[in-house]
Amino acid sequence: MPQTKPVRAGEFLPLPRAFFGRDPRRVARQLLGKVLIREASGVRLTARIVELEAYLGEEDPAAHAYAGRTPRNAVLFGPPGHAYIYFIYGNHYCLNVSCELEGQAGSILLRAVEPVAGIQEMAHARGIEVHSKKDWPKLTSGPGRLCQAFGITRASDNGRDLTSPASGLWIGDDGLRRRAITVTPRIGITKAAEAPLRYLLTGNAFVSRAR
Repeated sequence: MPQTKPVRAGEFLPLPRAFFGRDPRRVARQLLGKVLIREASGVRLTARIVELEAYLGEEDPAAHAYAGRTPRNAVLFGPPGHAYIYFIYGNHYCLNVSCELEGQAGSILLRAVEPVAGIQEMAHARGIEVHSKKDWPKLTSGPGRLCQAFGITRASDNGRDLTSPASGLWIGDDGLRRRAITVTPRIGITKAAEAPLRYLLTGNAFVSRAR
């Protein structure tokens, strides 16, 4: 979507709700390169989105909305631009953002981000040490890692408005132009696994894994 004004270094414009109120496949391409921001207790964590997957709601066998609306997945059917968090494999959370117009249930799973600021805070949250930038992929490469690094849980963040800085967890634009995009089938699922709905910044070192 067109940017309305230049963004100075270190500044972020929140993405408007209309950005997310579209087909997840369109949103996914334009969401690459945007910045995930967590602000709490005077600390700001930022990381650039480098890998994600689109899910197509009630028509997609791999989507949480496939069986229709339930108390668990209600956020997906609400207004676009909200966080949908779920727990997987009994040990980590995944961050999704709702897409499509209210009443429809498209979504995007954030699979990997590239840390920009708050590196030591992310390392502490992950319970690991980072000695150089070569260690940074251990922080946020993969949906579970990025949620742990950002302190994202279902109890604290499900339903948060990702279009509003006031929510403390949001997505911003710093004016970076997207580089080349690679599209592959989704990974880590068994249903509709061959659908080409995984999008990543080509050659980025923080992508979770090759398919």
